[in-house]
Amino acid sequence: MAQILIVDDDSQLRLSFERLLRSEGHEVRVAASGEAGVEAVRAQVPDLVVMDVRMPGMNGLQAFQRMREIEPRLQVIIMTAFASTDTAIEATKLGAFDYVLKPFDIPDILQLMGQALEAGRVMRGRVAMDAGPDTTEGEALIGRSGAMHEIYKAIGRVAPTEATVLIRGESGTGKELVARAVYQHSLRGQKPFVVINCVAIPETLLESELFGYEKGAFTGAVSRRVGKIEKAHGGTVFLDEIGDMPEGIQAKILRLLQEKKIERLGGHGAIPVDVRIIAATNRNLEAAVAEGRFREDLYYRLKVVSIYLPPLRERKDDIALLAEYFLARFSREMGMDNPGLTREAADFLRAQSWHGNVRELANKLHRAVIFSRGCPVGPDELALAAEERQEEPGGGGDGSDPVRAWVRRSLASHGGGDAFEAIVNAVGKIAVGEALEMTGNNRTRAAKLLGMSRPTLLARIEKYGLKVGTRVS
Repeated sequence: MAQILIVDDDSQLRLSFERLLRSEGHEVRVAASGEAGVEAVRAQVPDLVVMDVRMPGMNGLQAFQRMREIEPRLQVIIMTAFASTDTAIEATKLGAFDYVLKPFDIPDILQLMGQALEAGRVMRGRVAMDAGPDTTEGEALIGRSGAMHEIYKAIGRVAPTEATVLIRGESGTGKELVARAVYQHSLRGQKPFVVINCVAIPETLLESELFGYEKGAFTGAVSRRVGKIEKAHGGTVFLDEIGDMPEGIQAKILRLLQEKKIERLGGHGAIPVDVRIIAATNRNLEAAVAEGRFREDLYYRLKVVSIYLPPLRERKDDIALLAEYFLARFSREMGMDNPGLTREAADFLRAQSWHGNVRELANKLHRAVIFSRGCPVGPDELALAAEERQEEPGGGGDGSDPVRAWVRRSLASHGGGDAFEAIVNAVGKIAVGEALEMTGNNRTRAAKLLGMSRPTLLARIEKYGLKVGTRVS
């Protein structure tokens, strides 16, 4: 798993963290002072630092600044038993992943640490280009078709510049990987890389997430909060699904591109911010401009350099190479031998339409590795993986599907209120239980099978009251 450094002068807290995180499979190092923490980072940069603010000698913020000089992309969670608005602001302005108050709930801190580790992985994980199926480190853009070579050349040409980049293509084609490759080969490659999905964040929260807010800006704004764009100062911001961005926020992004300034919600002064913008969309922006749903001036500001990712159905020569890469990757992650792919299976994959593109191919091969039980993946295993997908809830459509019937009964029995949460929790409990059984109660593999971090899985196990090794019926 990950290497985590705990910096705190409280020996009992260090010991508690050691026991907890080692039980989760992490490698844990500890330091009793800010000075020792800095030396530990200098000796070996960890994946995450969790550090107290108040310590004798060098305090947490001072140590954080020294650590960032050693590794600018280091993820740090600051913790303290003494709430202070000034300290919170300073920590976030310095680039801390988050700032938490003691005492904290174990599931909450594990989930936060999982998020920080994922942010660090995205920032530091290398994206190889024109890689082969035997690529073992990081993630890769796979393909040797003419279209992919044009993409590699475009990345090489635009990365060293400061130009805004617009990445276009259908969902599942790998737009975030291209954005990360541009970032990693840029002059800002050692500075922050912040990913913001404009669809995943509710519209009511998106503006405050992007730009931050001042104390009293709205009900519940009890202190100032620094936004993600301001945190990325000096680095790169990736705005995913920008075609779905609300028009009011589009105007603020336009100002950022034109003037290199932002304004927090409730603020009265412009704040200079130096960031490079990379954006991506699966939308037809020209149609959106014509219909008045997307600002024309922002469209042209974003489209300084445009990189188009073709759908998988237009690059079928790459499918066998992609399949070999995913089989090797998933086998390695699940601790299994690579089963390999039969020639018949490769022909089967090339014959598919792949509406979900590379993401759909990856998901199907992930399931096929599970079904293969170590034997070469053939058409039968791929067909089993496809059947599993068709059996997802809602597949019937005529009311005879047993999942739909169960949902109807649940809705009728609850009669409103918390019906939705009850249904989601019931399904979630079954999904977690089945994943644990399929992986032999290996929580790391179960988390990967479910597509969540290990801390999130552990929080779900606790939430659902599951006993590992017990089947959920």
